[in-house]
Amino acid sequence: MSRTVQVQPCPRGPVLVRGAEVVVDEDGAQHPVTRPVVALCVCRRSSRKPWCDGTHKAIRDDLR
Repeated sequence: MSRTVQVQPCPRGPVLVRGAEVVVDEDGAQHPVTRPVVALCVCRRSSRKPWCDGTHKAIRDDLR
């Protein structure tokens, strides 16, 4: 049975992914998903890649 995976980009923030069982990063490493919704980093500065750690908020504030 296949699951439906939904991807929703957040303005100036992470990408929310619903329904995934695993996330594969740019190096091909597999990261098991243990929650119904996960936030993926798109600013590339998270210390928990591929997961978002909120670093984008500090970067955005620095640009003001």
